[in-house]
Amino acid sequence: MKAVVYHRYGSPDVLRVEEVPTPIPKGDEVLVRVHAASANAGDWHALRGDPFFLRFMGFGLLKPRNAILGSDVSGRVEAVGRKVTEFRAGDEVFGATSIGRKLSQYGGAFAEYACVAAGQLLTKPAGLSFEEAAAVPSAAMAALQGLRDKGQLLPGQRVLVNGASGGVGTFAVQIARSFGAEVTGVCSTRNVELVRSIGAHRVVDYMREDFTRHEGRYDVILDTAAYRSMIDHRRALSSEGTYVLVGGSTGRFLQTAMFGPWISVVGSKRFVVLESRETKDDLALVKGLLESGKLAPVLDREYPLSETAEALRHLEEGHARGKAVINVTRVAR
Repeated sequence: MKAVVYHRYGSPDVLRVEEVPTPIPKGDEVLVRVHAASANAGDWHALRGDPFFLRFMGFGLLKPRNAILGSDVSGRVEAVGRKVTEFRAGDEVFGATSIGRKLSQYGGAFAEYACVAAGQLLTKPAGLSFEEAAAVPSAAMAALQGLRDKGQLLPGQRVLVNGASGGVGTFAVQIARSFGAEVTGVCSTRNVELVRSIGAHRVVDYMREDFTRHEGRYDVILDTAAYRSMIDHRRALSSEGTYVLVGGSTGRFLQTAMFGPWISVVGSKRFVVLESRETKDDLALVKGLLESGKLAPVLDREYPLSETAEALRHLEEGHARGKAVINVTRVAR
């Protein structure tokens, strides 16, 4: 099969399209003929092996343990392992490969085929294309867990989503709205109408306004961009508010991880870092929101498999509007 592989850490330039063995599903796995995958921040962190501690978490110390990236997948079932009873060949499915936590060399979704644990898959939501379905799992579950589990968001509370036009941000705005929250989205000038169109009650253009200087205070701040200091965010929180760091620079991540617990202990405001986990229960909840019309993926650009490096480069630049999708069946122009 054709796959986008990397054998050393580095920039997107180290990615190559190669012929590799088609994986064989283990007893509890499903072999998916991949139609589409999506690019996530976790992919380019794994590509670069940065931050360095990721290499001790199953990614490989000196070189990548998994040669293929791609944590989100949608496609058709090609074959199933002997223990799998809920899927059969031909089923249209979507889910997460949990790349980085598998020990097999070829496991990611940037390939014509991928082996995925049956517990990480569901049938594709009715009415969604393969491309739309591939955009959902990692980003939507990160948004859900950040708001519900870390933020403990309740109906009627005020939530601010920083980076509201990105992959996680577009899902977070919609999920917070479905929870009955009052939602403020922060984005650049060119994305104001996009964020308003997906349900934000108020949109702040960070190029013109400083949300941390507003009189309003937020019960939950979900930060997917992390370009402001903890002091700024502390000022923007309500008296018992929670700041949830989902994405941003390594420096901001380490700062929040180190000092957040201390700030949370000495005061009433909480600072926490999200480590999202792909679970079948949460994927099912997200699927329900999709099928009820309360949630819809926002697609930015679509790339053929041969241009996966360009997709990751675009994502790393931080200007994606929604999700960048890899269409594995599309032929490059």
